[in-house]
Amino acid sequence: MKKFLTAILFAPVLAFAAGPTLHLDSAPDRSSDMAALQNGAKVFVNYCLNCHSASYMRYNRLRDIGLTDAQIKDNLLFTAEKVGEPMKIAMQRAEAKAWFGAAPPDLTIIARARASEHGSGADWLYTYLRTFYRDESRPTGWNNVVFENVGMPHVLWELQGEQVMGADHKLTLARPGKMKPQEYDAMVGDLVGFLKYMGEPVGELRKKLGVVVLIFLAILFVFAYALKREYWKDIH
Repeated sequence: MKKFLTAILFAPVLAFAAGPTLHLDSAPDRSSDMAALQNGAKVFVNYCLNCHSASYMRYNRLRDIGLTDAQIKDNLLFTAEKVGEPMKIAMQRAEAKAWFGAAPPDLTIIARARASEHGSGADWLYTYLRTFYRDESRPTGWNNVVFENVGMPHVLWELQGEQVMGADHKLTLARPGKMKPQEYDAMVGDLVGFLKYMGEPVGELRKKLGVVVLIFLAILFVFAYALKREYWKDIH
């Protein structure tokens, strides 16, 4: 009887543990690659900023990835007039909800939001943007492996091409795009790197300051220990 009660108690936990796990591909690290982050910003502005805003991010923060105000204004400033303005869009949330069924989310902290759900927001985004496939049963004609029945269409399909889901539940490229698969993956890596940067623009500075603080504390510990020995030498 005791064994039976124990089995009932832990059955939901065991069932959850045995459930399907989501496989995520590892996103390349672009945190210190200024050229990659600049390319990611270009892809974001040209393909994402039409529907998705980044309203907690100002254009002038792109200086941090090596762009000048002139470069920002001439090449990336499509939804504002001044580089100090946030990266907003003209589409209203009510209009977006009427057109798409739900308003596209703001992407400023999307990498951090997905990290809280899946462990690595960058890995989730990297896998998501590479696993769209044709599905005529969906209103947009697209579906996604890691986000089943997603309402978003595959806006990068001309670059990647069209993938289809086989009977073995594997994706195959049915129609090539403008980019080779390796080129597309690299571009998505740049875009994800920029999305991750937007979530914490001072992330790299924070890491560097953390190293400096740890070194300082290590040196301080040496002097503090030497002072302690000098202070207590006549007692011990």
